[in-house]
Amino acid sequence: MERSAGILLPVFSLPGPYGIGSLGREARAFAEFLHNAGQRWWQVLPVGPTGAGNSPYTSESTFAGNPLLIDLEDLRDRGLLTEAELSAARVPEGAPIDYAALYESREPLLRRAFSRLDGAEAQSVRDFAAANPWLGEYALYRALKARFDQAAWFDWPDKALRDHDPAALEAARRELAEDIAFHEAVQFWFFSQWKALKDHANGLGVQIIGDLPIYVSLDSADVWSERKEFLLDETGRPSRVAGVPPDYFSAEGQLWGNPLYDWAAQKRDGFGWWIRRVEGASRLFDAIRIDHFRAFERYWSIPAGAETAKEGQWELGPGMDLLRVLTGWFPHITYIAEDLGLLTPEVHQLREAAGLPGMKVLEFAFSGPGNDYLPHNYGSRRCVCYTGTHDNDTALGWYDHAGEAERAFAGRYLGASGRENVRQALLRCGMGSTAELFVAQMQDHLALGSEGRINVPGVAAGNWRWRMAPGAAAAGLAADIRRLTEVYGRC
Repeated sequence: MERSAGILLPVFSLPGPYGIGSLGREARAFAEFLHNAGQRWWQVLPVGPTGAGNSPYTSESTFAGNPLLIDLEDLRDRGLLTEAELSAARVPEGAPIDYAALYESREPLLRRAFSRLDGAEAQSVRDFAAANPWLGEYALYRALKARFDQAAWFDWPDKALRDHDPAALEAARRELAEDIAFHEAVQFWFFSQWKALKDHANGLGVQIIGDLPIYVSLDSADVWSERKEFLLDETGRPSRVAGVPPDYFSAEGQLWGNPLYDWAAQKRDGFGWWIRRVEGASRLFDAIRIDHFRAFERYWSIPAGAETAKEGQWELGPGMDLLRVLTGWFPHITYIAEDLGLLTPEVHQLREAAGLPGMKVLEFAFSGPGNDYLPHNYGSRRCVCYTGTHDNDTALGWYDHAGEAERAFAGRYLGASGRENVRQALLRCGMGSTAELFVAQMQDHLALGSEGRINVPGVAAGNWRWRMAPGAAAAGLAADIRRLTEVYGRC
């Protein structure tokens, strides 16, 4: 990774008239904005189908794409939707994402598009499904959830289907063939549109950073179809679940509830599930941020049914056994280790042994001159500096809520006073750091306060809804960002 800069903006946060950002013209326009701004990286969050709480980190599949991000105008151009149908799908711009409304309206619209597939497009869908073995399992899972009123797979009334019995699955495939074909078509549209967007961005010299969440959801096609990869009982329920202990974000810790991996079983088969997973991610992204990297060294294991994450304990992770496989199988992939949270010398040693750049978050930096996140303490250029991540407040929001001592030290360190001057100085500080890559949230370039925050960890409702205003990614802002980027040699 050469000295460069990028911007963090989820696809769902793009503007547009259909209630959520999409892979269409607004995404292409943002790639062009990045190019004009001298940015070589666009960091997005996971792009899978969202699960509980609308979080992209609790997806129904580690392989599938999010149907809500599909560009409806592309389907119109393919002759699959009418202009009248698009007009009916438009909502006033500027409002936060209303997921409940989208879940109610979007699938019927996509089913109308599916009903108009012609022979050639239908064959393309079948070819895509044949080339992606995960898709058959995912499409069947989605069809079965619809049959059982969206119940989680471990609550399905048919035990044979819960247990993934081959004869029961084959009967279900015949019975639900139309629904399965629909979900396969949706994924074909998503991935063909993603490829077009990625090709457009790459052609402009902009590469895409995506996330690989450390865990998958219990109610997912992944756990249902490959239970042997996870620590589950005979009914498919976990005895212990994932989370993190009390930390900067939450005094109670975070109780995520994801099933834990059976690392011993995965090691015995050469970590094949992870190889397939990273291979899929490598088709979407030019660089992969490994979420919650510290769990590769030790992870927090919480008894199922615990009220808070405080009741957990540390257990040994897969370490270099897994990282050696991933870096060996995919030497062309750029990995970034999300080495945040409660870290130990062993976590740092593991990251260094794997040769991965870690993360430095400026919003965590201003406790005093010895803080590791201050640029003068970066021991190596092989790291990625952020103003803040999607789990942090915006730069202005951080300043507004920081303690008096933290603000005072930040002012002395940055040579700035007042929220707006500190925001600008924070961007200059990151740009001027020795880190190979500097990434700012788009909200920090837009000078937004906490109203632009994407996620508050530990808070179940109200997250993942922020959208950029139409016209915010303006030519003048791109010119300003380019000038700053050029000054610090990151273009």
